[in-house]
Amino acid sequence: MSGAVLDKVRKLLAKAEDPACTAEEAAAFTDKAAELIAKYGVDRALLAARDPASDVVGDRIVEIPPPYALDKVGLLVGVAAALRCRSVRRAGEGHRGFSVHLFGFGSDLERVELLFTSLLVQAAYGLAAAVPQRSENVAAFRRSWLAGFTRAVSRRLREAEQRATSAAKDAPVSGTSMELVLADRSDRVARRVAEVYPRLESVGPRRLTGSGLRAGMAAGERADLGGGRVRSGRRLPALGR
Repeated sequence: MSGAVLDKVRKLLAKAEDPACTAEEAAAFTDKAAELIAKYGVDRALLAARDPASDVVGDRIVEIPPPYALDKVGLLVGVAAALRCRSVRRAGEGHRGFSVHLFGFGSDLERVELLFTSLLVQAAYGLAAAVPQRSENVAAFRRSWLAGFTRAVSRRLREAEQRATSAAKDAPVSGTSMELVLADRSDRVARRVAEVYPRLESVGPRRLTGSGLRAGMAAGERADLGGGRVRSGRRLPALGR
């Protein structure tokens, strides 16, 4: 991601994280950061339509360790889908945790990893502050909290992507509309997935019993969507036990 875009995103998130900032101001700053990242994705798609070598389909594998590995997988899958990437869940080595095989254009994979790492950090902070009722199973509460967090974050990212796409709809490339450019990119990613995994099986939705869904969604609505805390090489947080 270009240094200029990251600099703007970090400045916005620094303002949002200022203790003197109100909740409304923080939400405005973080939503602006999400819009910048979404616009970056559209700009890279337009550039690649003119110069295909500038952004090509690739893949990478992200290891998801326990605890709450399946819940962290859900967050990664949600972020990836919102940012036009595809994902395949796989059992981790030695049946510990999972790995997720991500497929997408290079610029989109970059956005996914940036946001996912930042959101895991924020989820860890949120879970530490969220207290279940005394009679409730802590693990069940945390799983439902993370499900709510994922749901809210994924929705916000999809909306930011849609706004960026709509803003670029009048920017045709070689006579091709923005919608067709993105549709072609999605098709190419899907073909790559099919080449690597010709016999994929879908899994059904999980059934969660904890009461943390609403609290997790509220935290997801407040989450920074620009990756301001990310540093390269940082380990994924454990999210409690």
